[in-house]
Amino acid sequence: MRHFKSLLLAGALALTTTASNAQERVKMATIAPGTSAYLTMTTFANLVNQNQKDYQINVDATGAATKHGIELSKGKLDLAMSAPTVYFFLKKKKAMYAKLSNHKELAEEQRLLMWFPYGQYHFITYADSGIKTIADMKGKKVFLGPPGGGAWNAAYSWTKAVTGLDAKKGDFQSVKASWSSAFQGFQDRQFDVYINGGIAPFPQVEQLALTSKIRLLGIDKDQYGAANAAQKYLKAVPGRAVGIIAKGSYGSNVEMDHDIYTNSATVGIIVRKSMSDDQVYAMTKAFWDNAAEATKTTPWLKAITMDYAVTEGGMKLHPGAQRYYMEKGIAIPDGSKS
Repeated sequence: MRHFKSLLLAGALALTTTASNAQERVKMATIAPGTSAYLTMTTFANLVNQNQKDYQINVDATGAATKHGIELSKGKLDLAMSAPTVYFFLKKKKAMYAKLSNHKELAEEQRLLMWFPYGQYHFITYADSGIKTIADMKGKKVFLGPPGGGAWNAAYSWTKAVTGLDAKKGDFQSVKASWSSAFQGFQDRQFDVYINGGIAPFPQVEQLALTSKIRLLGIDKDQYGAANAAQKYLKAVPGRAVGIIAKGSYGSNVEMDHDIYTNSATVGIIVRKSMSDDQVYAMTKAFWDNAAEATKTTPWLKAITMDYAVTEGGMKLHPGAQRYYMEKGIAIPDGSKS
């Protein structure tokens, strides 16, 4: 419980803390509270606001990241969340961007500040629901993520890959809701399965387990090894990987029959291509120079490293961010160089 509260506090501070004598306001958009991406991005904003005086990041934690990226490309936002997968879809005019005519121009306006792990996708149900496997979701009400978002697409595709169940064909009902309303709806037992991604032990799982016994759904190691469709899904686009939730990651109120093999993802903070090198450098430096100290109160931050931040994901680093990483001696893949 103490761990969960510290994570919420870190995010809350990022939304309320302002840098003294800030000269320029910077607009950041992220997804709603409760996700690991929200925690990381609001912690980023908090550390930047506290540790430099030239810029103040104001955070809006509503909406879908797939839409935030388009708003950033159009100059309406300065920082937003994206992912190698989402950026791939934008460049290739696929999935949620299939009807977008100017996709290449919009993609060209985006640059990377840092990648970080989104965490393992957790398929959560109540222990007394009678649902034992992902295949048991047939005919049930399931929250895959906000409609049109990258998380929805990831959960939908993984479910189809490991079970053949297709929400688009009515094999189960895809619940339409935002992150916050879905979490509350699941607590009120308005639907059967709630899916969200986070680095285990994920605070939302810990919160749910405080009051009820829950079960995590997923395949085991042998099933994953035999799941050709799942491995094909992971290799189809950049930024996808298998994620393992080790048995025992949670307390006795979280049932797990085995280590769970699920999908995971890389996500990141992107910036406008037109932002000045000095501005992006200052924000990158303010975060990383203080991230190690911040792990004392936000231990999950240890999973976020500079080496991971520059891994090749199809998007070029902003020159300001690249300058900082090079100063720190971080090896930058050729495909990530600005």
